[in-house]
Amino acid sequence: MTIFTKGPNYLECQNGNERLRIIAWGQNSFRVVATPTGPLDLACSALLPTDTAATVTVADGQAMITNGTLRCVIDNHDWWDRTGRLRFYNAAGDLLLEELNPGGALQRQARRFEPLSGGGQYALTASFAGQPAAHFAGMGQYQQTIADLNGTTLELAQRNSQASVPFYLASTGYGFLWHNPAVGSVTFGKNVIEWHAQATAQLDYWITAGDTPAQIEAQYSAVVGRAPMMPVYGLGFWQSKLRYATQADVLAVARKYHELKIPVSVLVIDYYHWPRCGDYRFDPHFFPDPATMAEECARYGIKLMVSVWPQIDERSENYADMRERGLLVHTNHGLPVQMKFHGNNEFYDATNPAARHYVWDKVQKNYGAHGIHLFWLDEAEPEFSTYDFTNYTYYAGSVLSTGNLYPREYVRGFYEDEIAANGHPEVNLVRCAWVGSQRYGALVWSGDIHSTFQDLRNQISAGLHMGIAGIPWWTTDIGGFHGGRPDNPAFRELLVRWFQFGAFSPVMRIHGARQPMTKVYKADGEETEAAGAPNEVWSFGPEVEKILTKFIRIRALLKPYLEKVMTAAHETGAPVMRPLFYEFPNDQAAWPVNDQFLLGADILVAPIVHAGDRQREVYLPAGAEWTDARTGQHYAGGQRWQRLHRWIVCQCSCGMADRRNCRGACSDHGSHFPLLTPPPFRPIVNTNKANTKNCCEKMSRSTRCSQRAGGWCEPVMPTRRTWSLSDSGAKLICEAAVGAPIIASEYRPDRTKVTVWTALVRLEV
Repeated sequence: MTIFTKGPNYLECQNGNERLRIIAWGQNSFRVVATPTGPLDLACSALLPTDTAATVTVADGQAMITNGTLRCVIDNHDWWDRTGRLRFYNAAGDLLLEELNPGGALQRQARRFEPLSGGGQYALTASFAGQPAAHFAGMGQYQQTIADLNGTTLELAQRNSQASVPFYLASTGYGFLWHNPAVGSVTFGKNVIEWHAQATAQLDYWITAGDTPAQIEAQYSAVVGRAPMMPVYGLGFWQSKLRYATQADVLAVARKYHELKIPVSVLVIDYYHWPRCGDYRFDPHFFPDPATMAEECARYGIKLMVSVWPQIDERSENYADMRERGLLVHTNHGLPVQMKFHGNNEFYDATNPAARHYVWDKVQKNYGAHGIHLFWLDEAEPEFSTYDFTNYTYYAGSVLSTGNLYPREYVRGFYEDEIAANGHPEVNLVRCAWVGSQRYGALVWSGDIHSTFQDLRNQISAGLHMGIAGIPWWTTDIGGFHGGRPDNPAFRELLVRWFQFGAFSPVMRIHGARQPMTKVYKADGEETEAAGAPNEVWSFGPEVEKILTKFIRIRALLKPYLEKVMTAAHETGAPVMRPLFYEFPNDQAAWPVNDQFLLGADILVAPIVHAGDRQREVYLPAGAEWTDARTGQHYAGGQRWQRLHRWIVCQCSCGMADRRNCRGACSDHGSHFPLLTPPPFRPIVNTNKANTKNCCEKMSRSTRCSQRAGGWCEPVMPTRRTWSLSDSGAKLICEAAVGAPIIASEYRPDRTKVTVWTALVRLEV
């Protein structure tokens, strides 16, 4: 017999030894927790505490709990089903999700706990009825091009280039979080949705209901946390490679970008700048004066970022101390060698607060004191040489039961200690994530992917699913990590395509191990990690340099718009890089699109992702009008369009109210990138007229402008007429009202639809 207990915000069901509790947890949402025996653990692994009221009723063998528009019903009156099967409904009475039907004589269990040796841990399977007509998105980062996860099986484990963030959004109006860091898997089958945890103490998941993807995402992010506000430097161009081996290398690159007047926000110093892995300091032979290096780069407007690895070489000056303090991951069987790379290494245990503080103290002393405050948290899965999850134990528990926590706790340590030390967080680049990583300022990148068009295609889907899973700050190695010769025409084509994609990604960052590699030797003659071939924009020939430079300029011009998009991510949890369905959920054709995306609400990006292609089909979502900025021709949404373009085109729609009021932007470098917005419009005008002589040299001489902070200017059109902004052959035509200022910083993304195509006729601009 089932016993129901009502609480102020929960409904509890006791069925034999099993205890199950449904708790109102956030707006229109429930947390469901169950154990086969013993007490419930209501600690919040990823969910933030909430205080949400609910309505609970129990009558005639049925119990029901309601929170806003979400209702959960437990039926227990069928003689053949006494398990207390859960069903979830929205306010309209539509069934959103239900546990698996026992199937009569089949006696299937929706919640199956199989005891493991050692006590207190179970192999768990949770089964729900399949939803063959639904579309699913989210779940983190997997190296595949699949847009709709329905019909797939995913491993719930962290690996290099794979990040398990187990939240999915369903097209039928709900979101679901598997609130469990255990290693496992999920199958989105047509007949069953089945979750597995290899070792856990209880069932724990969270579900929310919403009318739109944006509402679901907002409710989800409210209970798992949102990203802080992205610093402005994060929106620029990041230069990186494997690796700048010396201080002279770093300064040479910084100086040349400065001489070429190509803006770089962040310059990255990769691994093995240290004497031994785990020393957490510069090798003075290669970096004799880090403070002077950082100061010079700062004069160029460049911030330095250094790589930090969680591996501790057994020869490191910190190894014995950390081992004695119990700060390293424990190996259950065999020698304590968790990764072999330039020696025998163990990982520091990021789930241990003492270990996090220990590493931060070393980093602050040896990098922060030199003026370097940005850190690249590499190897964050962590990357065991052998992914034998049964052989390792964290401070938080066995890797089987807690393994997916590691990347979140890794970045958490830096985030919390940065705030304590400096009063504010910085952007930390990290190679993996779990639920809640975003609230610790994690900029996740997609790992050590290969320099192929297939990998480029994979990144679009990976970034879109990460955004839906709650990780808005995301990037890739532009050009891919493994491979690529700067003098290879095929690689140059790939790099240009990837660069075009990267310019409209949440963060624009080039990186890779370019070939051939050059050996590097320490002062004592010992060989250390090699350095790759050049990977700067001028490294691939003058034609490619011109293209890449242009996209860096375009990226700079997008900053005001990107700031608004990042603000939305911070305030509402909206992804920066969005699937088409996010803004157009009623357009069923938008759900399976896997090679286009929205940057914010209004820029539609359709990159070229196949070698040799010079044109592609673009789907224009229904529900908006789209304008070809090259021709001025308007297109209705809901159709596919085949286009040929030379480099990049901004497709603009001025909104439904007034297509004659159009505003764009120009920079002090003379590059023009029109961004359109309808009235009402109240510009903030800076009347400082200094240094504006050449900022709009490509525009009509009758244009006047005023300088804005950061190099932006506001050209004002004196009469109503058509103006052409011409940039290397791309003609962008907009109609401007009398006296209307052209200003990007006042762009209103809620009223405009912009499409961007990236395609090349040849590798020149």
